[in-house]
Amino acid sequence: MAGHSKFKNIMHRKGAQDAKRAKIFAKHTREITVAAKIGGADTEMNARLRSAVAAARAQNMPNDNIKRAVDKAVGGADGVDYEEIRYEGYGPGGVAVIVETLTDNRNRTASEVRAAFTKLGGSLGETGSVAFMFERVGMIIYAADVASVDDMFEAALEAGASDVESSEESHEIICAPDDFSIVRDGLEEKFGTAQESSLDWKPQNTVPVDEDAAGTLFKLLDALEDSDDVQRVAANFDVADDVMERLSV
Repeated sequence: MAGHSKFKNIMHRKGAQDAKRAKIFAKHTREITVAAKIGGADTEMNARLRSAVAAARAQNMPNDNIKRAVDKAVGGADGVDYEEIRYEGYGPGGVAVIVETLTDNRNRTASEVRAAFTKLGGSLGETGSVAFMFERVGMIIYAADVASVDDMFEAALEAGASDVESSEESHEIICAPDDFSIVRDGLEEKFGTAQESSLDWKPQNTVPVDEDAAGTLFKLLDALEDSDDVQRVAANFDVADDVMERLSV
């Protein structure tokens, strides 16, 4: 299991996430609110909002919740202003970790992130301390049954993508950040709205992690994602499938 795969990166935590649906909805609400406030309420003209709404719907977030989040952002009412802050550090086994947050209180967020790293065998570094180990990419995800491997590969390359990773569960299309909107729009014309689409962090190399370190590492990733302020976590770990199976029991 390689940390560069966004879908695989969350599989081991899916059960825990399902039990925390309210938290998941809260994270999507923040992203929708920020996207609408920055670019307006028209999803046709606001690519970030379109992606945020698609991701929320993929988690079965009710349309009323989505509408309220948009209305709050563009309706002129007094609301919370969120700030985007990125944290970087190392987890157990020397794994590089990037944490993206949306917060209305940077002191609270910094304290929560630092506490998670300290408690679970990691160390928080300065901004830029691990980002150079990753490549910023556009990531577009479709369920596997949307298209065959060959059809998705052909369509993705035609749209301008740089790579496609298909599995039994999903198609992950990767492109350069500058091409993200064009690739996503081209694929959505052919296959409909993506299950998820966003700018993400893809590690240039992965770090093999043994079972002991992997167990603590996953606790760290869970603790970070459990924070209301954390929107996305990327890590460059590589855990063997048999280890994953034992840890999932």
